[in-house]
Amino acid sequence: MLTIEKGSLMKRYALLRPVVLFLLFCPLQTVVADLELSREKQAVIEQVAALEPEIESMSMQLWNYSEIALREFQSAEFLAGVLESEGFRLQRGVADMPTAFVAEWGEGKPVIGILAEYDALPNIGNDPVPQRQARADDHPHGQGCGHNLFGAGSVAAAIALKRTMDAFGMAGTVKLFGTPAEETLVGKVYMANAGLFDGIDVTLDWHPFYFTEVTNDQGMAMNNFQVEFFGKAAHGAFDPWNGRSALDAVEIMNHAANLMREHIEPSARIHYVIPAGGEAPNVVPAYARVWYYVRDSNRKNVIAHYEWLTQIAEAAALATQTTHKLTLLTGVHELLLNRPLQEAAQANLEYIGAPVFSEEDQAFARALQESLGLEPLGYPTEVKPLAAEVQPPSGGSTDVAEVTRIAPGVSLYVATAGIDLPWHSWATAASHGRPGAARGATVAAKVLAMTAMDFLQDEELRDRARAEFDAKMKAEPYVSPVPEGQKPMLPTD
Repeated sequence: MLTIEKGSLMKRYALLRPVVLFLLFCPLQTVVADLELSREKQAVIEQVAALEPEIESMSMQLWNYSEIALREFQSAEFLAGVLESEGFRLQRGVADMPTAFVAEWGEGKPVIGILAEYDALPNIGNDPVPQRQARADDHPHGQGCGHNLFGAGSVAAAIALKRTMDAFGMAGTVKLFGTPAEETLVGKVYMANAGLFDGIDVTLDWHPFYFTEVTNDQGMAMNNFQVEFFGKAAHGAFDPWNGRSALDAVEIMNHAANLMREHIEPSARIHYVIPAGGEAPNVVPAYARVWYYVRDSNRKNVIAHYEWLTQIAEAAALATQTTHKLTLLTGVHELLLNRPLQEAAQANLEYIGAPVFSEEDQAFARALQESLGLEPLGYPTEVKPLAAEVQPPSGGSTDVAEVTRIAPGVSLYVATAGIDLPWHSWATAASHGRPGAARGATVAAKVLAMTAMDFLQDEELRDRARAEFDAKMKAEPYVSPVPEGQKPMLPTD
């Protein structure tokens, strides 16, 4: 007879009790993510892991390039070349943008769309050090939004997915969309207008940030437009009465827009810069230009604010006896979230976990935070839970929103910079130039590839994602924010 001492049994129970409680009370989704990993899903994780050195090298190469919107010539060709060498079929220079491309592999359904970005921000370049210091090569621009990591992680996900599907003989198509000019919200809007996203069944993307979570706020809809005013030049002292100041018109417009703020809901955001305001104080400016962003939590409100601002522009021209030209450069909706895809991505994100940064990386982040007067918390180490309800908009806008209104989509954030660092700044440009930041891109690549594999293998997931998408789009059919046939405004310098 087997005999067990009472004390021994109690000790064993004490050791097992946390496990029992975990199984009883942890979310079922977490357990399922651990227990139900198909061979193909495990294989795609291993493929991404094998690509980790390439993810780092791609990230650093794109950081070196740091090219701004619609000038990402080296960045776009670099990523397109990587995919072409992997066996993807390439279309370059699509949608009238030289730096946009589509890479495709496979055939048939489902069609998996993965988005990649690679543009940088102007004049925030910084060496990868925890203080303000110009880059050693004097390059002015910087990856303050981490799109060097975004592009590398997405390309790696597409390659890992392709290799796994090929190895297992799986049907389906992988499309990697190289989307330029996200910072000006141009690339995906005009690619959508050109029909490049038509026919995809799902869209997957991620974004660097200072926390790790599945996106659960819709962001803000936006219009991006400029107003040019045309007056008459004259001597500013000798005969100003013969002139008509285009700069006066800009100032009147801006003043009226600032008064308008009192009478719109606080969810709105209106901001502007004056790229052209005259050349010399003693010349009445014959030409001036103001550039506006107007945002709100939904597209309907943005349109209302935009129409009011167009009236203000007209009034400013009348008041100054100038003429004006208003050009809508681009616009976006708020994101269309998809709960079935969010839950699938959340399970995968929890399985992989947040990026694990080295102590050297953590020390860098803390030093950077201290230099900016922030609490030295370093990098985050946890995955945020998926909230039951949609969260309030965080303030930013993204042209990913247009793709989520063409096919069901899901996005996630992965930590690549220290907690609370100012985004779009030299500090994040410095952070994203460190090899350790690529750990975030590797986590993202794994989660994107795993979620794509779920979509390929799980017919029920495909059906639920599509049903929710169709129900939401029936209530609000998609209309492009920019006029049909309008071409993107390319840089002329």
